[in-house]
Amino acid sequence: KGSPEPECTPFSFPFLMGCLCFLSPIRWALWFFKNDRSRAWQDNLHMVTKVDTVEDFWAMYSHIKLASKLSSGCDYAMFKDGIKPMWEDSRNKRGGRWLVSLSKQQRHIDLDRLWLETLLCLIGESFEEHSTEVCGAVINIRTKGDKIAMWTREAENEASVLHIGHVYKERLGLSMKTIIGYQAHVDAATKSNSLAKNKFMV
Repeated sequence: KGSPEPECTPFSFPFLMGCLCFLSPIRWALWFFKNDRSRAWQDNLHMVTKVDTVEDFWAMYSHIKLASKLSSGCDYAMFKDGIKPMWEDSRNKRGGRWLVSLSKQQRHIDLDRLWLETLLCLIGESFEEHSTEVCGAVINIRTKGDKIAMWTREAENEASVLHIGHVYKERLGLSMKTIIGYQAHVDAATKSNSLAKNKFMV
């Protein structure tokens, strides 16, 4: 008898490798932000590495701290190579983000799973033909509650934005009762994040 097949349960290695068997030809860049108020915002943002193969991705993921272990005020961002994780980038400024806000209690229960699933959505091009609209994703570690956001490039492209939102919500395994909102960067930039109104909701 041969060895039994490895169990493909969610988040087991075979399952996750299967998610990425059609890794897109796009190169992705991982960024890290650490809030040092003595420095300019952009000086706190550093590109860590770039990945364009399955092996690169898992090597990167296994060597960085889990998001739940980061200090408050830190961010990770994964964006298509050439796009900086900031509103001012020309490929972001007309776009917006699907925002998932988490309670403090969820950091040690759901945060790492949701962030990994977000990364898999990116590099596996889970949004089909609408994947071209995706710029990247950001996770913010904050004392009051962590946030994960999927950024798209055109806030006015309603069909693509809604498709991405529905697929993203389903991939995260969020309940039907959970509502996530999409905010245009231009609205969030002129108001505090808590006051920016949702352009779309799913």
